[in-house]
Amino acid sequence: MDTDPGKIGAQHLPLRDQVLDALRKGIISGDYPPGERLTEDRLAEDFGVSRNPVREALRVAEAEGFVVILPRRGAVVASPSSATIDDIFAVRERLEPLAARLAAERAAPGDVTTLRALVERARLATEQQDLRRVAELNSALHLQILEISGNPWLASIAKALYLHVQWVFRMTAKERAPHSADEHVKLVDAIEAGDGDLAEMVALSHLGAASVAAHENTESRLP
Repeated sequence: MDTDPGKIGAQHLPLRDQVLDALRKGIISGDYPPGERLTEDRLAEDFGVSRNPVREALRVAEAEGFVVILPRRGAVVASPSSATIDDIFAVRERLEPLAARLAAERAAPGDVTTLRALVERARLATEQQDLRRVAELNSALHLQILEISGNPWLASIAKALYLHVQWVFRMTAKERAPHSADEHVKLVDAIEAGDGDLAEMVALSHLGAASVAAHENTESRLP
């Protein structure tokens, strides 16, 4: 029987890393929602692999905070707690205003064009209610600003963080996306104007609104 080329096992790549990447994407996108049980057999079937790489990937996903291993229940998709959200935004509130300021000082016209394109794609995805795509583009915009800042340490530090940023945003995207889009336009306007003070202020305001939305979503999921 031919192997399904869509299955991970057919790709001849390191299986644990491939399973981990697919598992992260499934959790971040909502295919595996918070609280859902993840058995090794089910994931092995979903990804077309044996149980061993699934077991290894689950251990890493637990260490990253995407999965919790419960006694007698096994692996369950985590649900971001209020403390987790506080931790995420504590880092974002230091990183993003600095990145916005540096981007305003250093952005070339082509950089601004790239940011405008991301904002427009996010607007279209919002209109189409493609919330998964909106969440991806939200992270892409912020990561692009980090790149434009010209500080390689900012971009390097942020890569793991923005998997969690995308995950949290995806949970709030239905209500949050239109407001976030307006805030992103203001942020890009400030960067294009070369106004570091304004870019920093807009970034902080944007993060404040995003934090409130994330906490409200967490509270609404409490029993």
